[in-house]
Amino acid sequence: MEHQDILHNISIPKFRKLFPDMPGTGLGDDILIADMKYDKALTVFQYPFRFDGYIIIYCLKGKISLDVNLDSFQISANSLVFNVPGNIIRVSGVDPVDKDLHFIVVAMSKDFMSNVRFDFNRIFNESVALMDNPCIVLNKSEEAVCKMYLNLASVLLRDNMENKMEALGSLVSSLSYYLGSIWSGRLSEAVHKPQSPSVKAKYIYDHFLRLVTDYHTSERNMAFYADKLCLTPKYLSKLVKSVSGRSAPDWIDSFVILESKNLLKYSDLSIKEIVVKLNFPNQSVFYKFFKSHTGKTPSQYRHE
Repeated sequence: MEHQDILHNISIPKFRKLFPDMPGTGLGDDILIADMKYDKALTVFQYPFRFDGYIIIYCLKGKISLDVNLDSFQISANSLVFNVPGNIIRVSGVDPVDKDLHFIVVAMSKDFMSNVRFDFNRIFNESVALMDNPCIVLNKSEEAVCKMYLNLASVLLRDNMENKMEALGSLVSSLSYYLGSIWSGRLSEAVHKPQSPSVKAKYIYDHFLRLVTDYHTSERNMAFYADKLCLTPKYLSKLVKSVSGRSAPDWIDSFVILESKNLLKYSDLSIKEIVVKLNFPNQSVFYKFFKSHTGKTPSQYRHE
């Protein structure tokens, strides 16, 4: 299971290791801009993985199917995907006949982004949940601007200038504000529909999902998430149901099941080790939980 061990968590160094001949530029383990085309090696991403940082995927030609957490997206020309740390990603479809596939990957470490002058939470999370809407299609004007940003970033990475890190940080900050405004614009029509939830309710729901992404392997109690949001469990449950149509416990369980399936199928961990990793009190409780949601025992799912 060599690929599975490598891919469960991906970093910029591991990405380079997987694609040693990939055209691209970068700066240490902080930022990488890769120019990628169809490659049989892409099939290794059929296994779910997490990226230890932020990724922008910009499709220039061709099509690719991408799963992000619980949703599937069809990525085609002029599509742009923004992935945040913690998401479970899987390339669910690459057409081997489509030799025109061409996309740009911009990978940035969490350390690099933490030093960028950019209020990520305010720009993205108050206006749109990237977990719900990680993919947009750029219009001609937006496409031209994004290409200019990427070209300038490539030039800076190749230059031997002083203060390169600071210059790149400022450029990434500017690009992030620009992309944030695009995502906000895409959501604005939906927000103003008569039956759309209030901005405040959507913000709380978005924050809840981010917390579930971060803590679902250790916390499944509604009181924990309500406390983090300074709300009562009853009010949080009602709000999440009104915004998403699904109950808060259902969202938590969905993430735990997704994590469980990922570990059962794509890791070498024993079921006993998975029980510990997911903070279940014992195997019996985990078996009952998994079977009640999937109709199969963990062992049956692993070996089917």
